[in-house]
Amino acid sequence: MAGTAKKVLIIGYGNPGRLDDGLGPVFAEEMEKLQLEGVTVDSNYQLAVEDSAAIAEHDFVVFVDADVSGPAPFHFEHVVPKHHMSFSSHSISADALMAMAEDLLSSKADAYMLGIRGYEFNEFGERISPEARKNLDDALVFMKHALEDCDFAKYVNRFGVEDR
Repeated sequence: MAGTAKKVLIIGYGNPGRLDDGLGPVFAEEMEKLQLEGVTVDSNYQLAVEDSAAIAEHDFVVFVDADVSGPAPFHFEHVVPKHHMSFSSHSISADALMAMAEDLLSSKADAYMLGIRGYEFNEFGERISPEARKNLDDALVFMKHALEDCDFAKYVNRFGVEDR
C-alpha cells in the first residue's frame, strides 16, 4: 500500500474442517504472513455482529469466503450495505454487517467481497483441494495488486488474475 494512509480490514471466514470451505481462513493466514502496513487481517468461522466494531475503524473491508458455484478462480464484487429484517447473533451476511456498522457506529468503510471458487465441501477434513489451492494462489496475487493502490473500485467484477 505504498503512498497511502488508508486502513484496510481483510476478514477471511469459513470452516477449515470442511475442506474448501476453509479458503477464507487460509487466505487470511497467507495475507497475515505478509505483514502489510495499514492492513489488518482477521479470520473466523463466520461473520459476527462484533465485526462491525473493527469495520468502523477502517476505510475499506474485504470479506473473503469460499464460493461453491461462482466463476473460477474468483470474483470480486462491491458490497452494498443492506438492512435485513432479522439476523442471528451467530451469523450475519456481509451486507447486513455493513449496514449495522453504518447505522450504529457511523462507519464510512467501503466493502468488497472476494469469493474464491472451491470444489470440495461435502466431507470433513482440513485440506484445500488442488484446484481450489490454485484459485487461492490467484486470489492472493490479485489482492496484493489491489492493495498496492488501494483503489478497490477499479477491480470490481474481476474474475481472475488476467483481468488486472
